[in-house]
Amino acid sequence: MNRPRQPMPVRRPPVWGRVLALTAAFALGAMVSGGVVFGMTRPSSIEQMADQIRAESALRDKTQIKTLTELARTTRDRLVPLLDGLGRALPTDGTAGPAVVTAADVENWRKAATAAVEGFADPPSGETATNVARSSLTSAVRQLATTVDIYAAARDLTGPARTAAMDLAVRQRADALFTWSVGATALDAVNVDAGYGHQHVFLPTSPGEGELTPDAEPEGNHDS
Repeated sequence: MNRPRQPMPVRRPPVWGRVLALTAAFALGAMVSGGVVFGMTRPSSIEQMADQIRAESALRDKTQIKTLTELARTTRDRLVPLLDGLGRALPTDGTAGPAVVTAADVENWRKAATAAVEGFADPPSGETATNVARSSLTSAVRQLATTVDIYAAARDLTGPARTAAMDLAVRQRADALFTWSVGATALDAVNVDAGYGHQHVFLPTSPGEGELTPDAEPEGNHDS
């Protein structure tokens, strides 16, 4: 009598084999999906180039800010004697009459104004805020040079014509000082943004003349 056949036992893969297989499948899937995500989010060559240009521009602007601040300080020191002389020649407070001014004095003022104007000639192109600061300072020194020219011409006049020309020189000087104060304020702001801290490169003015004045922050302070 034939006995019924017993089914062959099914050999199951070891548990660790299944674990390794699942792990390998998961890793492969992660690599594939990660590669897709990286490919989709990786900056394009144009974006990378734009980032590089922005970084180079920011670095170049920081250098320009430092150079411009040094130029402004040198120019301010050069203009202070000129402004002192104009203040004596064209007093606005009414407490004293004009001081005696010689032709040599006027020539020295012209030399100082010319040197200041030449210092701002051929400016480099920078970021907008830096350009605004530089342009304002440039305009201010040109206006001061014009002030000296008006005063020199007025000295050769007499009567009402002389008075009118002197008044024009006073107004031109006031405009120049206001324009410089705008540039100095803008220069202070870009220095803070660049990490150099406050730089108060202002020209001396009389109280109540309307110019912008430096804030109360200490020189070099990085707080805005």
